[in-house]
Order: sequence, then C-alpha cells, then structure tokens
Amino acid sequence: MDTQPSPRGAPWPNYRTPPPARRRPPSVAGVTGEILITLGIIAMLYVAWQLWIGDMIYGAQAREDGQALSEQWAQEFAESTPPTPTAPPTPTEATPTPAEPPLLEQPADAETFAMMRIPRFGSDYVFEIAGGTSRARTLDTVRVGHYPDSEMPGQVGNFALAGHRTTFGAPFNRIAELRTGDALVIEARDGWYTYRFRNHQYVVPTQVDILLDVPQKPDVPTGGRYLTMTSCSPIGSLAERIVAYAVFESYTPRADGEPDSLTALDS
Repeated sequence: MDTQPSPRGAPWPNYRTPPPARRRPPSVAGVTGEILITLGIIAMLYVAWQLWIGDMIYGAQAREDGQALSEQWAQEFAESTPPTPTAPPTPTEATPTPAEPPLLEQPADAETFAMMRIPRFGSDYVFEIAGGTSRARTLDTVRVGHYPDSEMPGQVGNFALAGHRTTFGAPFNRIAELRTGDALVIEARDGWYTYRFRNHQYVVPTQVDILLDVPQKPDVPTGGRYLTMTSCSPIGSLAERIVAYAVFESYTPRADGEPDSLTALDS
C-alpha cells in the first residue's frame, strides 16, 4: 500500500475513509408497529386519566362545590331567621316529638336539590344530588342522580339514587364498604334527613323492582321509608348492579343545628 514518511522516517498508513452505510428505507411493518405502540401509550394515558387522575380532580371539585352550597344554605338560613332567646328545658318538660320531615317537590331534570353526606367516607364527603339519572346531564356532571319515579327524602316509600362507581368523580366508588348502621345523611336547604344502612345486594341491570316503594315486594303495602343506592358492579363493568339499602331514622331541621349522625361514626 502507498505510504508516506513520518517525521521520524517511519511510514504512515494511508487510511481511506470508507463510504457511508446506506440506510434501508423503513418498512411498512415497522411504521405500522411504531404507530400501534404510540396509540397504545395514548390509550393507557387516557385510561389512567379516566380511572384515577380525572376522578381525583373531578371528585375534589365536586366536594368543594357541595361544601360551598351547604355553606350558602346555612348563610341564607342565618340571614332569614332572627335569633330568638330560648329558655333551658326544665326537668318536668316532656321529650320533644321528633320533627316530621317536610315534603320536598320533585326536582326538574338535572336540578340540584340536596347533598349526600356519608361520614364513613370522611367529613369532606359531600356530593350534590340532582334530578334524573341521565349520564350527560346528571351523572357525568359529578353528581348523584335521583330516579324520577321514586319518592323524595323522608317520604313514605323508596328514595332511590344512582351514581358512578368509576369516572367523573365516582361518588359511589366505596359503596361496597358501607357497614350496617352507617349514617347516610341527605342535606337539603331546610334540614337533614338521616338514614341508616342495612345491607347490600347484587342484581342484574333489568331487575328494576329494587326501585319499588317496598324494594322487590310489589304486593306489600307501602309503610316504611327507604333509601336505595345503585351503581355498577363489578367496578368498571355493567354486568350487574350493586345495591345499598337503608331505612329512614330521623329529620333534623336546620334550626336545630347539624345532627349527631354527621359526626358520630361507629367503628
């Protein structure tokens, strides 16, 4: 090979730069694979948003909105009710008769009329309750929906509600954790309706008799006051419905202050 003398007289190798390697054009299969991987990552991010991140954001905002409405009702009541002096009860006074719950009007579709509070799920658990159970107008707007044909809070019959267990704040996400005796408190403008949880049941979606005045008993005369909560089961599936039943305990007028059921929590 050709050499040239080095400064010390030794020959230098004459290296020649090899020609650049020719890049093979991308194949259809390779491009398709990259597109599918990208779409898969996007889908995974979307699922994460729907199931976790979005729920946390929507749920936190819903709690803030519900708490703000509760404070607004309390403020309106305080402004409209002048303070009146009350004498302490004497030992001879009889125990006051429990207040009869007032009759609330049926709400319009998507109209907020109450809030749901469940001490078992924390003092900050408060979700608005609105008329109807459509996804677009009620359930997907981070609210609990009221079945239009069911009764109102405190009425004789069945006060029936629906809510998401996943996505859009998931107000009924922990419905399976309810324990017998847990308080389910419905806060309205003029007071609080306290129900006590009794039991769960799992049904198929077509089993609508759970919404009867006496759930699943069409031939039994109406006499009790019930609360029925429904959501999907298992989580993320529409195969079944989880149902939570509760019975009415008491009504507390706003003038009497918050009921003990909002703070007392059995272990």
